[in-house]
Amino acid sequence: MVTKNLFFTILIIATLAVAGCVSNTELSNNIPPESTQTEQDNSIKTASDGTKYIVNPKDILSGGPPQGGIGVDRGIPALAKENIKFIPIEEADYIQDNELVLVLNHKGEERVYPLQIMTWHEIANDNIQGDAIIITYCPLCGSGIAYESYVDINNVKTETRFGTSGKLYNSNLIMYDEATETYWQQIGGQAIVGELTGQTLTAISLDTVVWRDYKNSNPNAKVLSQDTGINRNYGRDPYGNYYENSFLLFPVDNEDDTIHPKTIIFGIEHEGNFKAYKEDDLINLGTIEDTIGETNIIVTRNDAGIVTITADGKELVKERDMWFAWYAFHPTTLLFESE
Repeated sequence: MVTKNLFFTILIIATLAVAGCVSNTELSNNIPPESTQTEQDNSIKTASDGTKYIVNPKDILSGGPPQGGIGVDRGIPALAKENIKFIPIEEADYIQDNELVLVLNHKGEERVYPLQIMTWHEIANDNIQGDAIIITYCPLCGSGIAYESYVDINNVKTETRFGTSGKLYNSNLIMYDEATETYWQQIGGQAIVGELTGQTLTAISLDTVVWRDYKNSNPNAKVLSQDTGINRNYGRDPYGNYYENSFLLFPVDNEDDTIHPKTIIFGIEHEGNFKAYKEDDLINLGTIEDTIGETNIIVTRNDAGIVTITADGKELVKERDMWFAWYAFHPTTLLFESE
């Protein structure tokens, strides 16, 4: 297994580096995985050189490629305004029916970001209805998350762009902001090393759906074009069968074998409590009714694959992650299990 893991690690890093150079409460068993771990210590510390951090820089690993450009073909390049073009849904014939896409509905505007493109860029710096938004995707964790692209600099709300740092923590994408080059964790959206350490980006609901389920019921959606101006082999996934196998390419702080590590879950946080719902359970049950403490939780999925989670009627922003990634950052999480 060590040899196999090493082979896939080298294969994926080499590929990216080369590219960069060019239900019902009765059904619910709230199962807390056995763990003595606690949530991450979010206290801000200071290194001997004056750098502020939450995650010790010594625990941050290189993912292989160098720091990515923003709209510039370097490393894993984040998409910027000049790279982002949208086409009508009927012209997006380059997407196969079984492909996954990220979908954002913001102020009534629906935009689609195919994973065949996002896998090669990981971040798209977009602007929707006047709001700066970053669409992010970490292939190693299966996590598509959107954030408002604003940070606080000297008590001033400041728009900035984000790029890929080329670094990982818990196998998850670490981003940097263009204004200060602070490192930000994709899962959780927290600044972890640098000037803005301790700040947290505001998350926006984003869905990961199957193209065939989505396209017919959303004819007005706009789709990210392959015409990015950056030469990548869109449609070929450099990660191969990584998504099905149990091995991880990079170490994580907390591991759990309650379910397959790459099981897709929807994770939420409510009043300091974390919980995960398996995508397969939701597909099979249609609707899950649950509780967290005294709060009623309802999880629904419509025919287009859009998932909505509410707490006492108020919508929560969810994450769609692989189980190992959610657990690595939230080892105290509960896991919903249907009978």
